[in-house]
Amino acid sequence: MIRILIFILIVLGLGLGFAWLADRPGELSLVWQGQLIEMSLMRAASLLISLIAAVLIAVWLVRTIWLSPHTVTRYFRARKRDRGYQALSTGLIAAGAGDANLARKMTARTRGLISADQEPLIHLLEAQTALVEGKYDDARRKFELMADDPETRELGLRGLYLEAKRLGAHEAARQYAERAAEKAPHLPWAALATLDSQSQAGQWDDALRLLDKSRAAHVVERKEADRKRAVLLTARAITKLDGDVKGARDDALAALKLDEHLVPAALTAAKALFREDNLRKGTSILEKNWKHEPHPDVARLYVRARGGDTAVDRLKRARKLEALRPNNAVAMAAVAEAALEARELLLARTKAEAAARLDPTESVFLLLADIEEADTGDEGRIRHWMAQALRSPRDPAWTADGVTSPTWLPVSPVSGRLDAFEWKAPPHTLSATVDHDQSNADEAIRSLPPVAAEPRAHEPAPVARRSEAPVILEAEREPQPIKVTERKPSEPIADKTPVKKTEKEEVTNGEHMPDPFFGRPPDDPGVRDPATGEKAPEKASFRLF
Repeated sequence: MIRILIFILIVLGLGLGFAWLADRPGELSLVWQGQLIEMSLMRAASLLISLIAAVLIAVWLVRTIWLSPHTVTRYFRARKRDRGYQALSTGLIAAGAGDANLARKMTARTRGLISADQEPLIHLLEAQTALVEGKYDDARRKFELMADDPETRELGLRGLYLEAKRLGAHEAARQYAERAAEKAPHLPWAALATLDSQSQAGQWDDALRLLDKSRAAHVVERKEADRKRAVLLTARAITKLDGDVKGARDDALAALKLDEHLVPAALTAAKALFREDNLRKGTSILEKNWKHEPHPDVARLYVRARGGDTAVDRLKRARKLEALRPNNAVAMAAVAEAALEARELLLARTKAEAAARLDPTESVFLLLADIEEADTGDEGRIRHWMAQALRSPRDPAWTADGVTSPTWLPVSPVSGRLDAFEWKAPPHTLSATVDHDQSNADEAIRSLPPVAAEPRAHEPAPVARRSEAPVILEAEREPQPIKVTERKPSEPIADKTPVKKTEKEEVTNGEHMPDPFFGRPPDDPGVRDPATGEKAPEKASFRLF
């Protein structure tokens, strides 16, 4: 475009010049070697311009003829290079598509058309072709050659890193990533891989410094960088909690400023504050986190914030949490647990059943079984709640890469990825039949069997006969050794009529039973009635938590 404009300007200049000369006619006289040459000014200008043009044309022709061998050579070289680049492009596409035959063919053609010193991408094509063909050793050697070349260093290191990850050589992969991050900190894969490896090794200070460099190089976005920094600060606070309480508190509070909803950071900060006897600030942090999303660990730490509290005091604190988030299953379950400890069994049962209606999970039905054991001690009702727990969905847990952990971890033990754990329900098998409907919880509560009737105080307990013995399923029957006793002909057959019990002995099926061990009374919760085979009524029981 610029050349066209220049040509137009030259033509316009010549036209204006000739017009100016035409308006101003004149004669030009020239004496050369005794000869007088006279012509008009217009003709002289035309001859001068024609002479200049002829000289330029002659120079161009001479130059073209002189440089024609080099021009022809350069033409064929460019044509060959173009064919080589076309083969290189086709080979890379074929290697990416998994076509090993075409990739190998294009590699050989590219090698014949382009020199590897001129185009480093030939090494990449050869490495990719070797990977497609399954020749991993050849591919690794090509990547090592690329890593030694400053022009293709990052590309070779990435290939070596991926190969090390494929082989499970995590230490080698970490070294390749650190080498690439040192040479080129702007590479996202190198920075993030090094960050994960340092986090997996517990090098929290180095990981924080690398994260700051990555954020400055715009490798990681601001929101993601703040989240990762909060996780790293929380992990460092957890490691400092036992030895450096003040440092743990500062790191946890700094993590909460970056992400105020991070539950592990809130728990760590509260624990550090409780150890410093700062109960008010610690509980305020837990209450703020609880208002956003109720968490069982937050409730457990909040209820037991003071070590000298009684069970009634812990119940009051649990009810305060429920007031902050009413009509919540986690809050109701926390109140039910505290009420069970305080022996307020009616309140515990009411809250646990309400939690089961809202969120029928495994832990809620297990809690109902504990309440049933403390309240009635009826084995049938306890087994009813246990059966419901087996059919209920599992409780949320810290889950990452298909594995669960009882506590939060900053790094996944499977993939080594930072901030991989999430609070969610763990996966279950497709064959498992899990009831998620609220109506199932209502049906479970309605189908609760009644409490077994207890014998009256003034009536003696009937002696169990063979026809009246309690039915025991075959799966529940414990194997007993078979004892064969031969009866002598003169020995009378034992009488199976009921025999009146005395204070020191009981008779069952013609055999005398000794007194309970250490003189435990028959109404002790751990002793069964030998006449009926049922558990004796519980007069007073105590549950230690």
